[in-house]
Amino acid sequence: MKNYTVIIVKTDPFEPEILSSFLWDAEPSGIEELDNSLKVFFESNDQLKSELIKKILEEIKEDKIISEYSIESNTFEDQNWNEEWEKGIQVIQVTDKIVIKPTFREYTPHPDELVITIDPKMSFGTGEHQTTKLILALLQKYVSHGIKILDVGSGTAVLAIAAIKLGASSGTAIDNDLWCLDNGKENAVLNNVQEQLDVRLGEIKNIEEIDFDLVLANIQRNILIPLAGEISSRVKVNGVIILSGLLKDDEKSIVDEYTKYNCRLVDKSVMDEWIALVFRKIEY
Repeated sequence: MKNYTVIIVKTDPFEPEILSSFLWDAEPSGIEELDNSLKVFFESNDQLKSELIKKILEEIKEDKIISEYSIESNTFEDQNWNEEWEKGIQVIQVTDKIVIKPTFREYTPHPDELVITIDPKMSFGTGEHQTTKLILALLQKYVSHGIKILDVGSGTAVLAIAAIKLGASSGTAIDNDLWCLDNGKENAVLNNVQEQLDVRLGEIKNIEEIDFDLVLANIQRNILIPLAGEISSRVKVNGVIILSGLLKDDEKSIVDEYTKYNCRLVDKSVMDEWIALVFRKIEY
């Protein structure tokens, strides 16, 4: 039977979005975010992976991104892998209207609730993280019937799926991770939006369309800043850009950069130390 290794990583400070961006260099099968740690999954019993994780953590400690860390490694068999993965995925009440659930949890919706079925399969976007919740709440406010949306760095495609179920007529979800491509397509089918949602493998530079009404990106600051020109060029004049994956201290640098591309900050949401920013593209 196939073995799987799970490495639990704790750091101080714990910034999961930033930390995970470095840990992906170890080429894990997936990363799951917990309250104060990350679970890094590998489809093998390979001690070299633990050493590689240590090396990555030492490097970011030297760069003063973290001050200390600890890791714990466990190996289990295929059957336990499935049980372990499903154990951590619950039904999430994101807003008074939006609920996210996996296929293996039962849930009876209340009147007017919108239930989104997501099996994350090691892709980002279970609905648990504050930034995902912030954007989902903003989608209720900014999605109007018939609009066309783009989700950049889409992970499970939960944001794009939510936008379509809230009234968008079509959408594109793009991520440069092959796992996210497969998982996004699976989740589109689970929510019966596969005809409206185009899930693609690639980066925003591969998106030729420039007529989106709404562009979403839940990615950390060090990626969102260099992508400002690409993101702003894909949205129509008077269109909306919603950005998250951001800490409160990131606001000024993001606003300064996106303002260069005629994007005006029009709204902001805050949850704990995280923020989501809403821009509207104005005439040149």
